[in-house]
Amino acid sequence: MKIAFATTDGTNVDEHFGRSGRFAVYELTMDGYRFIEMRVFAEGRDVAIEQTKGMGRAHDEKVEDKADRLADCRIVYLTEIGGPSAARLIKKGIMPIKVKEVVSIEESLEKLFETVKTAPPPWLKKAVSSDS
Repeated sequence: MKIAFATTDGTNVDEHFGRSGRFAVYELTMDGYRFIEMRVFAEGRDVAIEQTKGMGRAHDEKVEDKADRLADCRIVYLTEIGGPSAARLIKKGIMPIKVKEVVSIEESLEKLFETVKTAPPPWLKKAVSSDS
């Protein structure tokens, strides 16, 4: 299964979903994980989303486009996400995971891999097995 990480530096989960200009995408299997690609939405912060905040449909379309471009991922790690954006991801079968503080992508992957190998919740077990 694919996992995306909202990141400014490619190393840490350190950005809000909407304003993240980059998402590091990894593949996780029962055997391990590997980097696939960096999905770039903007250089630096995603100002297209920030500038349309509060503009109704224009903002919704920008957020929907981002969600669509991450639709092949089963999990997105981030530092913050608004309720409507979280609902969009969940509707597409993507689980948003909010980290309490900046954490390394590597550490997040290690913890997730350990959970998958030992005691995954039902939704995670299904996601890994159906994508493998």
